[in-house]
Amino acid sequence: MLPRLLMRKNTQGRRDNSSLLLPKSNFFYKYQPIDLVRKYFGEKIGLYFAWLGVYTQMLIPASIVGIIVFLYGCATVDENIPSMEMCDQRNNITMCPLCDRTCNYWKLSSACATARASHLFDNPATVFFSVFMALWAATFMEHWKRKQMRLNYRWDLTGFEEEEDHPRAEYEAKVLEKSLRKEYRNKETEKEKLTWKDRFPAYLTNFVSIIFMIGLTFAIVFGVIIYRISTAAALAISSSPSGRSNIRVTVTATAVIINLVVIIILDELYGCIARWLTQIEVPKTDKSFEERLIFKAFLLKFVNAYTPIFYVAFFKGRFVGRPGQYVYIFHSFRMEECAPGGCLMELCIQLSIIMLGKQLIQNNLFEIGIPKMKKLIRYLKLKRRRPVDHEEYMKKKQRYEIDYNLEPFAGLTPEYMEMIIQFGFVTLFVASFPLAPLFALLNNIIEIRLDAKKFVTELRRPVAVRAKDIGIWYNILRAVGKLAVIINAFVISFTSDFIPRLVYLYMYSESGTMHGFVNHTLSYFNVSDFQEGTAPKEPMELGNQICRYKDYREPPWSENKYEIAKDFWAVLAARLAFVIVFQNLVMFMSDFVDWIIPDIPKDISQQIHKEKVLMVEVFMKEEQGKLHLLETWRDKDKRKGENCNSHSPRSSMSHRGSVSSCHSCHVDV
Repeated sequence: MLPRLLMRKNTQGRRDNSSLLLPKSNFFYKYQPIDLVRKYFGEKIGLYFAWLGVYTQMLIPASIVGIIVFLYGCATVDENIPSMEMCDQRNNITMCPLCDRTCNYWKLSSACATARASHLFDNPATVFFSVFMALWAATFMEHWKRKQMRLNYRWDLTGFEEEEDHPRAEYEAKVLEKSLRKEYRNKETEKEKLTWKDRFPAYLTNFVSIIFMIGLTFAIVFGVIIYRISTAAALAISSSPSGRSNIRVTVTATAVIINLVVIIILDELYGCIARWLTQIEVPKTDKSFEERLIFKAFLLKFVNAYTPIFYVAFFKGRFVGRPGQYVYIFHSFRMEECAPGGCLMELCIQLSIIMLGKQLIQNNLFEIGIPKMKKLIRYLKLKRRRPVDHEEYMKKKQRYEIDYNLEPFAGLTPEYMEMIIQFGFVTLFVASFPLAPLFALLNNIIEIRLDAKKFVTELRRPVAVRAKDIGIWYNILRAVGKLAVIINAFVISFTSDFIPRLVYLYMYSESGTMHGFVNHTLSYFNVSDFQEGTAPKEPMELGNQICRYKDYREPPWSENKYEIAKDFWAVLAARLAFVIVFQNLVMFMSDFVDWIIPDIPKDISQQIHKEKVLMVEVFMKEEQGKLHLLETWRDKDKRKGENCNSHSPRSSMSHRGSVSSCHSCHVDV
């Protein structure tokens, strides 16, 4: 994946950035040289590139299955009975207007293109693909744990334990300030520490700021909703026929582009605010600082990236009301309705544009463009200081002096963050966009090379840090994978027409087929029941006083006219039952995959077991050697004692000799 990273040194023994990375054409298909990356940048960055490589490899089967699901939708679009009925002009179904006064009645057959396009992403295969992606996420996590264990064994990290981090300088300064304030000058500052009372103002600021920024995101999304409603109303009264005929496409495309621009701007802003909020908390260690920063940045960027998509998936078209009793915003703007084919097609458009836009603009252009721009600005400033002999000065500069002018390394948080957000796009709403893994795969193939080029040529060489895992990011990945199961269950159940079709097929269809489904989902409305001032200017055809709208309600000739019908409750019960069954079944299958795949590869576990056995044997031999030596000393001491006791006092001379002999024995002992 990563182009071959070759270690070259110039004649002075310093690194040469230009020769370190060789993006030649004959290396583009090679695997990443993870061992060289680890030797040069350290284990922490080496694990990032290894994780990115595993993630990109795992996207290949997901992309293949996603393409098959999309092709299935393309192949069966002409056999889809609901879309065929919607496109049949002989049905001649007159629909109620989409806005007050300015919008006219319209024919259901005019939405034929939208209905056919919706089938590409709303078909039975998408349910299978949602289950597949949930199992894929569990398999990916297990595969990464096994890969991580292999790297830990290869890099001699199996017994590595992180040393206790030293307190940060900011923390020690705060403790010293507290000590001086309490007049503890004669005591050691290490005895003091920051308590929750000391951090309470910072915690309060964090809470209020995060709530404010989440509210700001919601307010911007609400503003885009107002834009969509007002633009649709303005185009409806437009004198241009093309403008009136393409209202939905124009409004959707422009609104999504506005959302994309706002998301990119707020992403950069939220990253800076999250760092500032973490700094005022004054965490004790660098590890604590990094974890708190990651949590805040991920929370804000997650809400920022997915709020517009959540609105389309779960809120748009849910609170519209009915003809004659619509729900209004500011007493003048009607709430948006979904297209006749459902909101899933619009959800697909929203997801694809935001995902591709973020990857192309934020992940790729900004990734290389911003460091190059900063590098150019520093170069121009340096040239302005030495305009005369600048070129000669640059020639005399040493390699490390040139490298010092590069952009400082800001950590791996931005790199992981963009991949985690992409992982959310791939898994959270994959039921509506089966091509998401393919676009993620294409992006990551470029992303690995851009990261490699940035680390080697645009950033200062970071200080090598040892690490045995990717830290808190693994827990975030697991949380996103679990959340994806729930969200996909709700998307299939409430956003798509999968459940209403099943209910109609097995409960209401007279022929046992989908014929009549479209008519079953449309309710009746008598145009004489419009509120005053809301009826269209152009009257209906002569002899026709009934228009149709998508809902399950009683007809106007019923005793409880326009009340919610029993069909609605049957469909709602089926939807909730599907969510419960789908969620529990897929969760069980994911946990089964997690249980059946061992975290440690068999060959690695056997090798570790052999090493432990060898270590035990070495310790046993060492202990046996010590015991044998001790027994030898004891036998020697015993023999010398017996020799001393065997001497008899026959004469004074012999007595003096035995005493000296025994004395020598005791001395030896």
